[in-house]
Amino acid sequence: MKYGDNFQAVLISNAIEEMNRFLNVVSPCKRNIQDSVYLGDLLVTSYSKFSRNRVFGTMIGKGYSVKSAQIEMEMIAEGYYGTKCIKEINKHLHVNMPIMDAVYNILYERISPMIEIKLLTDSFR
Repeated sequence: MKYGDNFQAVLISNAIEEMNRFLNVVSPCKRNIQDSVYLGDLLVTSYSKFSRNRVFGTMIGKGYSVKSAQIEMEMIAEGYYGTKCIKEINKHLHVNMPIMDAVYNILYERISPMIEIKLLTDSFR
């Protein structure tokens, strides 16, 4: 969608906060969100050209339908299914997760990525 590095940095920073809020509600224990299992995985997903989730998201951003992106990739982007699972879990928890909500709306409600990302950016600090 032609957003630059600064937008991606803001998005990832907000994603870290969102992950932390969700994890603290789901499993309130002592953890360091900067550990590789959390932050490392998010960074690789966000920046690696080999990340299936990034490839999938890029295709969706370019206008591919979910089905056509899945067919063309010939691989599983687990984030597609993970998004639905987290959305279902969060129906009961009510954690503020605007990024997850935007991704869900794009993937499952077929809302335009341009519209969802504009609404999302308006919510960022």
